[in-house]
Amino acid sequence: MLSALFAAATALLAKVGVSHVDSNLATALRTSVVVVFTWGIALALGKHGEIRDLDRRTVFFLTLSGLATGLSWLCYFRALQLGPASRVAPLDKLSVPLVMVFAWLLLGEKVNTAAMLGGVLITVGAMVMVLA
Repeated sequence: MLSALFAAATALLAKVGVSHVDSNLATALRTSVVVVFTWGIALALGKHGEIRDLDRRTVFFLTLSGLATGLSWLCYFRALQLGPASRVAPLDKLSVPLVMVFAWLLLGEKVNTAAMLGGVLITVGAMVMVLA
């Protein structure tokens, strides 16, 4: 729930933040804040030393995840610059049903009827909000 709350705050704050700056520069600034903030937490908790214990596979997939995050943020900030947050955010949440499909196809995760129905409802809800 906190993640959803902070994601909502992110959309609203970012929408105001990108109104007078290039979306790529805005993303770079935001990302810099995230880097400093998260490294501060890792250092404060003494977790930074564990980085030397990471294997290549872990580093590879975390690197790919970071690249995907960066691309997602660049697209998200550009979309916020071009359109209303109330329409951009629902489109962004289409990531939920996409994760469900990809987790099923690529990771072999099980998807039950309730989860499928939820994914369909999220998709339909996002489309209704965007097209309204």
